[in-house]
Amino acid sequence: MKRTENIDLDVMRKGPKLFAFKPIALAVAAGTLVACSDSTEETQVYRSAEDCISGNPDQVEQCQLAYKDAVNEAVKSGPKYSSMQACIEDFGPDSCNSYTTQSSQSIFMPFIAGYMFSSMLNGGYRSAPLYTSYSRHSPAYGKWSSTDGALYGSSNSNKVRVNDNAFKPKPTVRRTMSRGGFGSTIAAKSRFGGKTSRSSWGG
Repeated sequence: MKRTENIDLDVMRKGPKLFAFKPIALAVAAGTLVACSDSTEETQVYRSAEDCISGNPDQVEQCQLAYKDAVNEAVKSGPKYSSMQACIEDFGPDSCNSYTTQSSQSIFMPFIAGYMFSSMLNGGYRSAPLYTSYSRHSPAYGKWSSTDGALYGSSNSNKVRVNDNAFKPKPTVRRTMSRGGFGSTIAAKSRFGGKTSRSSWGG
């Protein structure tokens, strides 16, 4: 992603103490996917890459690579704000950090801390990041959410059920949101049956 290629992905994982992120869940599928008539599968939620490896000791490389892919996806398609306060309003205190784009624009994003990971029979995997909000006025408060605002139930649960769309790459987000923007995205996602519009940064 050229416009944000200079964002330090290590910072996405472990921010400075001042802006320490609350973890986004790691959602990692069990080895055997649950076949359902509605084409959904149940995935196990992990809190860190280490938890993924602990639960899947024979898939160390897959866990690590899938987590890196999820970080890249969050940088590409995750919500971006023009101010720290606007990000905090949507995700809660100590949940956001600042980044600089290649064009020297300062943006603010919620920390990510994990991914959905689905093992495949050929030894491959699919992954996607999850967010949760610690802001009580946000519709994502206490829930798992994708980068584009799809909700997956309570963040107190260690399992989520998703369909195939959950693993598909989301549109690139370049335009910064205003306060409450992620809540609006969630509302639009629900209102239009999972379809939301994404615009890009100007310039």
